Amino acid sequence: MSFTTKSQALLSQLAGDPTTEALFTDLAERQAILRFEAALAVVQARLGLIPKDAAAAIVDVCGRFEADPRDLATAMARDGVTVPGLIRQLREAIGEPHAKHLHFGTTSQDAIDTALALRLADFLKLLDGRLNTVLASLHSLADRFGDRALMGRTRMQAALPIRVADRINIWAAPVEDRLATLNTLSPSLLRLQLAGPVGTSETLGPKATDLRAALAQELGLTDPGRSWQTDRTALTDFGSWLSSVCGVLGKIGQDVALMAQMGGDEIALSGGGGSSAMPHKSNPVRAETLVALARYTATLLPGLHAALIHEQERSGSAWTLEWLILPDMCIATAAATRHAQALLDAVESLGQDGAPGR
Repeated sequence: MSFTTKSQALLSQLAGDPTTEALFTDLAERQAILRFEAALAVVQARLGLIPKDAAAAIVDVCGRFEADPRDLATAMARDGVTVPGLIRQLREAIGEPHAKHLHFGTTSQDAIDTALALRLADFLKLLDGRLNTVLASLHSLADRFGDRALMGRTRMQAALPIRVADRINIWAAPVEDRLATLNTLSPSLLRLQLAGPVGTSETLGPKATDLRAALAQELGLTDPGRSWQTDRTALTDFGSWLSSVCGVLGKIGQDVALMAQMGGDEIALSGGGGSSAMPHKSNPVRAETLVALARYTATLLPGLHAALIHEQERSGSAWTLEWLILPDMCIATAAATRHAQALLDAVESLGQDGAPGR
């Protein structure tokens, strides 16, 4: 499931990211669920769990199905989850005698959590590409301006002279670290959920282990070897990573905003924001937005940790809280990478000519 507060067209220009928002729409989630259901049918037929002609019918309908969104909205309000209404519509479209084989042995959470993993795969590729571009831009700035002089500042006070490269290296190192950490997080995020109604896999039959492994391979996901329907620690670890990415980029934004405060002696930026009352101003809007996004994701992170607390074998309230928070964290982080790249592209000059004193 997905929810985002970035639906305001104007605010979305600052805090949103269209590419990422598209991954968290109702349509994107529904398409991912249909992909799960089709792949499940294919693998179940391969293992002899459902008839092959039933699997063919399911795959055919999933490939061309268009849901009734009003009916789904009514069902969501009633059921608290979209899958029961969607499966009912799908079964009506499939018809007899094959409809009963759709969603065989599984539960809503299998479909929703796997659909999330499928969409996160695209999101991680996006972030990996953008962070690598940010890193390349930082290295480029270091090549262009690295030997110039800056005043180093501690506790907001002038301290000792440094080189521009010294400050850029401080910006770049944690970006490199976040990229390396992403590679370690991916396997635990991009994993299949397939465990049935109470997480025991019993409804999947004696071939449950083989089914899980085969379905994970079919969908390009990791086989976790167990249920994670009440173990959301991988998502909170991911949320912490998202917040830290925003913090790392927010640090760059904060430094750039403070450098801009000093005038052209420290940094010159193109494309600054205007003022309604002071036409001479060129405000460092992208830098300021990076700071705001870093603080925003930091405020969301405790809520994601609160969503760790599931009652018994599934929690409606904890799961709903996760739906409210995680998409916003993803969108905000993507927005931060977008603004960071644009900010670095806008740098026309850094520091002053002449080697700094030591």
